[in-house]
Amino acid sequence: MVAFIKRLMGIGNDTNVRRIQPLVARINALEPSFTALTDDQLREKTAEFRKRLGVTGVRHGGDSDAQGAGAPPAPPAAVETLDDLLPEAFAAVREAARRVIGMRHYDVQLIGGIVLHRGQIAEMRTGEGKTFVASLPLYLNALVGNGCHLITPNDYLSRVGGGWMGPVYYRLGMTTGVICHEFAGIYSPHYTDPTSRGDDRLMHWEPVSRRDAYHADITYGTNHEFGFDYLRDNMVYDLGQMVQRDLHYAIVDEVDNILIDEARTPLIISGPADEPPDTYAKFASIVTQLREERDFTIDLKARSVMITEEGIDRVERLAGVSNLYAEENYTLVHYLEQALRAGVIFRRDRDYVLLHQGQVLTSGQHHPQSEIVIVDEFTGRLMPGRRYSEGLHQAIEAKEGVAIRRENLTLATITFQNYFRLYRKLSGMTGTATTEAEEFRKIYNL
Repeated sequence: MVAFIKRLMGIGNDTNVRRIQPLVARINALEPSFTALTDDQLREKTAEFRKRLGVTGVRHGGDSDAQGAGAPPAPPAAVETLDDLLPEAFAAVREAARRVIGMRHYDVQLIGGIVLHRGQIAEMRTGEGKTFVASLPLYLNALVGNGCHLITPNDYLSRVGGGWMGPVYYRLGMTTGVICHEFAGIYSPHYTDPTSRGDDRLMHWEPVSRRDAYHADITYGTNHEFGFDYLRDNMVYDLGQMVQRDLHYAIVDEVDNILIDEARTPLIISGPADEPPDTYAKFASIVTQLREERDFTIDLKARSVMITEEGIDRVERLAGVSNLYAEENYTLVHYLEQALRAGVIFRRDRDYVLLHQGQVLTSGQHHPQSEIVIVDEFTGRLMPGRRYSEGLHQAIEAKEGVAIRRENLTLATITFQNYFRLYRKLSGMTGTATTEAEEFRKIYNL
């Protein structure tokens, strides 16, 4: 147990653990009084807490099965703070969980919840109750009425995690939403999904608009869904079409993967442009006549290609231009750069595959109507519908000799790093946070 507590706080933080212990003792001391409450009295605690925070204008979550958290809260004139309410709020969640799902938060899980509430990283291995621990700070921070997010690695975990904790929040009068790739829902015990196959955690997601799911007190979803919805919100002409609220508080599961490994991965929304595709084919042919070291050099780490002086001369001869970098030829440099990246950096069956009629073609197979489908570098899964931007996808199509589709223009983009820095408070859960501790501190103030 001592080792588990140390992992929660990070190695070498025994002092912080000792400072938290009195808070845990206060939560434990409240347990008998919360156990004695009726279900209605326990539920009414949420309204009481909000009143003590000075928060008004938030609809009691359980009063609406599928309409989110209601109107935005009025500006708080706080009498007490979230830190003041933490012992009682955690005691309320612990008691609700005991009654609804038959589980009680252990002391080490209370410590984990406190760490997350403070905007820090809790280091917990799979199976040590990360979703269960997160329920404590999510409820506490949702009392303000601005919504809280739990970021998961995939849609399934979003639905399972939210569906497992949804009944606990519901017992406390709060709503739970989920955001998936092609689905948004609100937890409702009165709704039964006929496709849930008997899994209680998936059974009670009532379909709603994405806006309603975001206006729940607590919303589960993936980093991709939250990020792309943020980009789409920044493209609307009417503010009434926005689905997200201000980014208040988030807990990121597998925080090392999302905030470090994928930190600089750009989320991109693009649209078609009017570009003649024949130039891509021309430069794809030119690149096959160039030779590494003589005509270009490769930086694999940066995934970039630098053309040499001799390479420039050769390209100018092959392209039939006297000066590749003359003002009237500036677009040709772009075609050359993308053709080089497509030709020497990006590899078939590693970065992308050829797909024809739903089947992946092997390295020896080819069809002119094949589609270039990107392979996710982290999961190895195919990402149909996603395309490289800035003409790279067209350059790969030209390289592989398949139909070249119109180029996409970047309409909106953001990296995960910049997106998550928009949250007022951010915390995370992982099994291996210590090795990235310095990066978490510098980039995200975690």
